[in-house]
Amino acid sequence: MTRSLLLLSLLVTWLAGVPASHAQSPEALKALADLAADNAEKREAAVNVLGGTRDPKWLELLAALRDGNVYARTQGKALEVVVGGTKSTKGDAELIASAYTRTALGTVPVASLTEIAADRRLRIAIKPFLDADETRAQLASADPERRRGAALKLGHQADASAAAVVEAAIAKESVDRVRETLQQAQALIRLAHGQAADRILAAQSLGNLHSFDAMPALQGLAADPGASRAERDAATHAIRQIERWSLLVRTVETLFQGASLASILLLMALGLAIVFGLMGVINMAHGELMALGAYSTFVVQNVFRARWPEAFDAYFVVALPVSFVVAAVVGVILERGVIRRLYGRPLETLLLTWGASLIIQQGLRLWFGAANVDVSSPSWLSGGFALMNGLTLPVNRLFIIALAAASVGGMYGLLFRTGAGLRIRAVTQNRAMSACLGVRAGWVDATTFALGAGLAGLAGCALTQIGNVGPSLGQNYIVDSFMVVVTGGVGKLAGTILAAAGIGGLNKGIEPALGAVFAKVAILVMVILFLQRRPAGLFATRGRSAEA
Repeated sequence: MTRSLLLLSLLVTWLAGVPASHAQSPEALKALADLAADNAEKREAAVNVLGGTRDPKWLELLAALRDGNVYARTQGKALEVVVGGTKSTKGDAELIASAYTRTALGTVPVASLTEIAADRRLRIAIKPFLDADETRAQLASADPERRRGAALKLGHQADASAAAVVEAAIAKESVDRVRETLQQAQALIRLAHGQAADRILAAQSLGNLHSFDAMPALQGLAADPGASRAERDAATHAIRQIERWSLLVRTVETLFQGASLASILLLMALGLAIVFGLMGVINMAHGELMALGAYSTFVVQNVFRARWPEAFDAYFVVALPVSFVVAAVVGVILERGVIRRLYGRPLETLLLTWGASLIIQQGLRLWFGAANVDVSSPSWLSGGFALMNGLTLPVNRLFIIALAAASVGGMYGLLFRTGAGLRIRAVTQNRAMSACLGVRAGWVDATTFALGAGLAGLAGCALTQIGNVGPSLGQNYIVDSFMVVVTGGVGKLAGTILAAAGIGGLNKGIEPALGAVFAKVAILVMVILFLQRRPAGLFATRGRSAEA
């Protein structure tokens, strides 16, 4: 009984807050009575009347109707609509509140109640009113993105009754991005329901805000013969402003996508530039080494998820070195096992590494299955950075660009600022003379191949954040990576960077016009034509060993 009394008091509190004007409104009372009618049109019209009041308590009544918690009962000769609470401990009575008088009626026998069922049609009629109410409530959320999402919805709805709510939210908003969205919503409402002067100011505001969402409304106003010339001119000027901004956004977006693809190709090509450029080995298993790095990331993720779920976001920091080490170890095994016996025989190394790639692929299928596996992004790599209105840069791709830049810096420092790099360059230029000077060429070969393989594993780890992970992951990038190395110049770090930027940027620049497939074909044709003029690439090898 204590629980029943508590619920009864809550119902009394719920009812006490309704303004008397709404409780006694003849239209609302008639609509309330029509909810119990057998006519579907009457019931839907009643919902529209009650929802149109925008009164929070009537909206709560509609929510109760949607949930099947509104009843009808006969009081003498009158039919009364009531809102149910919960059954009492005896199970034969229910806490009831009158939807007419907004007073608690206590407990009544359940048998005396008939539920007012909300069929699919009625629930569809109720949904927009409850959604709109929820959207307005989200404007007070502590999360800026939820407030911005609510503002976008209100702008799309362009409901005149929301104008005061949006104006009040603008006055309180402290986040610039959210305030701009609220101003856009306000302008869209004025454009739909304001006077001529208001529509002109709204069109000017939408043009200054570069609102892509406002284009349909502005185009409608510009083509409206009933609008004044000043209104049509303001809408036309706003459309031109938005179109110019759209061109700028597309240009920046294409440049970013080109830089993102270039960074992926660069991560892949760095390892090839060492193995193929510095050692002369055509490593067709380079893509599979990248796949090993991706699967290593998948394994690390699962370990963290099973053992340290509270530290799940840290798994990717651990996966980066793990993927490098796993791919490097496999690379050393491959180099020490068979490749070292085939130096100077490029055709044999091509066939050998191609066979190794098939073996690794099949091993991955047997161990992890043929289907793609799912690698989740940590929270710090999710979401995006709002660079400008209409353009958000994904954080994961920004990270890959930064990782590629860090890898290039690390490679440059290793090759040109350390003793190990000096030995690698010496063996590359003249193996026999380096051996005569005491350089252990075999150790240098193993280290170099391990470094190139590790960079491929690092690329695979990065790719898990933007693509699917499967056994044939590396096949999608191996040809493009070889094109980058050959176009840049064999063994030339600067050439590899420029070639990756050029191929990645051209690919994304051509895609909008020709599509992804024909863009790759066009890039391949351009690379072939370029190599006809410069067979040695952008940066040709110079010195006594150039012809060799």
